[in-house]
Amino acid sequence: MPRKIDVEARKNEDKDKLARKALNARLKKGGGGETPKGDRRAKGKMTAQRETTTKLLVGMTGKASAAKAADGDQPVFAYIAGLPQPQRGIAERIDALAARTLPGLQRAVKWGMAYYGVGGGWCFSSGAFVGHVKLMFIRGTEMKPEPPVKPIGMGKLTRGVELASVDDLDERHVASWMKQAAAMPFFGGKKR
Repeated sequence: MPRKIDVEARKNEDKDKLARKALNARLKKGGGGETPKGDRRAKGKMTAQRETTTKLLVGMTGKASAAKAADGDQPVFAYIAGLPQPQRGIAERIDALAARTLPGLQRAVKWGMAYYGVGGGWCFSSGAFVGHVKLMFIRGTEMKPEPPVKPIGMGKLTRGVELASVDDLDERHVASWMKQAAAMPFFGGKKR
């Protein structure tokens, strides 16, 4: 006759297996975002707390896209195409303005946002969030006039604008900031 402790341990193992299968299925479908290291039980079993933590992280970011990091035009175009409206329309206008304004434009997706640069350095990023798009200039404090918004968690020098609709995009100011940013691109932590 099995001991009561063994029966309880088996029940917990079965629950862990089901939670792992559900989490893996959700991740394969593209849901759930990044998975942080969760609590682990003996023999590497994950607990249901990991699933809850994943949901909280995705909810806290507010990002409209979980795009993977990649260099080049096509990943940025795919990132923009995958955004919901009105963020897609805003991001399309920003991208078109950057293409018209900056010769030799380079694009990449980094940290779930579109990054734009010239000459091997990055100048600004455009990230879609719930309800708006943030256009952030990496060395924004050095621009005239300085962009008004100081984004949280983007560095002391970063400044930008938050755009809730296409009508909020002042192309004259933004083009001026793009040109200024291209004159002083950011090269991985060092000014050149």
